[in-house]
Amino acid sequence: MGHAKLHGMGIALITPFKADKSIDFKALATLIDYQIMNGADYLVVLGTTAETPTLTTEERREVREFVANRVNGRVPLVLGLGGNSTTAVVEELKNTDLSSFCAILSVTPYYNKPSQEGLFQHYKMISEASPRPIILYNVPGRTGVNMTAETTLRIASTCENVIAIKEASGNMSQMDEIIKRKPSDFMVISGDDGVTFPLITLGAVGVISVIGNAFPNEFSRMVRLALEGRYDQALQIHHRFTELFNLLFVDGNPAGVKCVLNAMGFIENELRLPLVPTRITTNDKIRRVLDSFK
Repeated sequence: MGHAKLHGMGIALITPFKADKSIDFKALATLIDYQIMNGADYLVVLGTTAETPTLTTEERREVREFVANRVNGRVPLVLGLGGNSTTAVVEELKNTDLSSFCAILSVTPYYNKPSQEGLFQHYKMISEASPRPIILYNVPGRTGVNMTAETTLRIASTCENVIAIKEASGNMSQMDEIIKRKPSDFMVISGDDGVTFPLITLGAVGVISVIGNAFPNEFSRMVRLALEGRYDQALQIHHRFTELFNLLFVDGNPAGVKCVLNAMGFIENELRLPLVPTRITTNDKIRRVLDSFK
C-alpha cells in the first residue's frame, strides 16, 4: 500500500440525502464519477463532511460498500474510523471489512478532552490493532482538544503503523514544527482548504478537501502545481477560491459545500439534524461567486 498514494488531493466525500432524508445513492454515484474523472487522487469515505455521526451503523456499512464498488479500484480509498472510546475504536477496526481501503483516518477523541498522554496512548493502541495504516486527524475546532506538535511527533516516531496526519488546527507554526521535525516518510496533509497552498510550500504532501467535492478539477490543479513548485500559477488558483473558502464554512461544514453542489445541480440541499442548510444570505453570496466562476 504505497504511501505516495496519499499525495495530492483527497476528497472528503459528502453524503447526499433525498427530501425524505434517506441516502441518495444515485447522486453519490454521479459525484464519485465526477470527482475521479476530474483529478481526485483519492477519496475519504465517512469523514466529518459525510455527516457520519447522523448515519446509522447499517447506513455506514452501505455507504462504505457502495463507494468501494463504484470506485472499483480507480483511486485509493481512505476510511474515516474514530471515536472517543479507544476500546470501541479497536473493536470497530477488528469487525469492519477494510479490504477496499488503503488507510484509516482517525480523529482525536472528542468531548472527553484527553491529555496529551491520553492521546498518545489512544493512537498507540489503535495503531497496534489496525490492519491498515493510520492517518491522525487533529481538528481542535470540532473536538475540543488540540494534539500538540510534540505529541504528533512522538506518535510518528513510536507507532510505525501511523503514516500521516491530517492537520486542521489552523496553527501554521504548529504544522510547520511537525513538518520540520517529522520522520522523513511521515506525511503532513492539510485538513483545511484555505491553508493548503501555504502548507504545501512548507512541505505538506496535499490536502483532504471539502471544496474538491464541487471543484475537483480546479483544486487538484492548484495542489499539483504547488507540489511541482510552480507557486505563481498555484497562487492564482488559490486566490480565485479565497472568497468561496470563507463562504463554505460560515454556516458550518458540509452545509456550504452542499449549497454549492445543489446550485450545480448535483444534489438536493438536504442535511440531517442537528445540521441545517446555509442561510439565505450565504446561499445568495455562494450563487454570486459561482456565477463569477463561469
